[in-house]
Amino acid sequence: MNLDTATLRVAFALVAFVLALLFYFAAYRSTRSAYSAWWCVALTLFLAGSAAYLLNGTAHQLWANPLGNFLLVAGAAAVWAGARSLGRARPRTWQLAAGPLATLVVSAADDPGANTWAGGPVFLAMMGLMIALASRELWQLEPGYSKVRIPMALAAAGVAGYYFLRLAVFLTEGPDGPVFRTYFGSGVTTLVTMVLLVVVSFSMAALSSEQQTRALRTVATRDSLTGLLNRAAFLELASDELQRLRRTRALGSLILADLDHFKEVNDTHGHAAGDVALQSFASACSSTVRSTDLVGRYGGEEFIFFLPGADAERAEAIAAEISGQLARAPAVGALRMPTVSYGIAAVGHGAADLKELIASADTALYRAKSLGRNRSVRGVHTP
Repeated sequence: MNLDTATLRVAFALVAFVLALLFYFAAYRSTRSAYSAWWCVALTLFLAGSAAYLLNGTAHQLWANPLGNFLLVAGAAAVWAGARSLGRARPRTWQLAAGPLATLVVSAADDPGANTWAGGPVFLAMMGLMIALASRELWQLEPGYSKVRIPMALAAAGVAGYYFLRLAVFLTEGPDGPVFRTYFGSGVTTLVTMVLLVVVSFSMAALSSEQQTRALRTVATRDSLTGLLNRAAFLELASDELQRLRRTRALGSLILADLDHFKEVNDTHGHAAGDVALQSFASACSSTVRSTDLVGRYGGEEFIFFLPGADAERAEAIAAEISGQLARAPAVGALRMPTVSYGIAAVGHGAADLKELIASADTALYRAKSLGRNRSVRGVHTP
């Protein structure tokens, strides 16, 4: 297969340029999602790297070849960072920079002025690794994230596999071998990558929209200080969960928690210290409860829990564990974490509605306060 590599690289650069513009105006400017930003960066780096390769065979090859390798690996790293932003925080700066910089150093040391494939093994390995990491991130997204996540993960895995196969053939017979030139040469790879780039970019738009939708949903349902459910979101979800428990005649518990003497914390140490105490309590809650439990900030220093399947005794154990974790939280200056009082209302067969459960837990919380605080008290109607 004889392909005009230079022409294909020009076509690839033009495609990357057009896609970068389209993706910027159609996706990033409308969603402002981290994923769309990273994909725009990746497209720009692919464009620049392809342009640098056009100088192969000229006097500028000495610096253009290592630069092209660096930019393409950096583009693949941006693809990884974008995929990671969908589910977790982006990689650390050194993780993103290590692959491109290693490729640049090896390419510059491998006689780039005369060797078109200077740094080739490292370049191919890093391209495969970065895209494989992106495939892994897409595959590990929760099932409901987007319908395109699996096809995208498989496509990325295919590209990564192609680069690793290129590496194996390169090491076996070198860049001038018949198999490498026919199936894994620059022309074939540029053509395959260009086609995938066009197809994949449309799926990228769907993932960007989904990321923005989820970000907006988080803003609407989460308390900005603690990251827990806000009051409205908790009440809606807890009401639905209570209806489910009624249908299945299962047990559960509702807890109201209040940080003791919280006003003194604000008055003595300032509101910033109070915020730290609230965040520390929220962290203790998140690390203690199950994924099926609901935890929200009910208002001020008051928090609310709904624990499906947990009886009152189990609810007391969870409250004790949360208080223990809060007590072990690192001190911030002169601030000592406050203790916590809990009121527990159990959901029995034929459970009362959510308002009655909250009222029962609130009465129990008031009793916990009156009995000296730093304790759990069950509601009067709790079995």
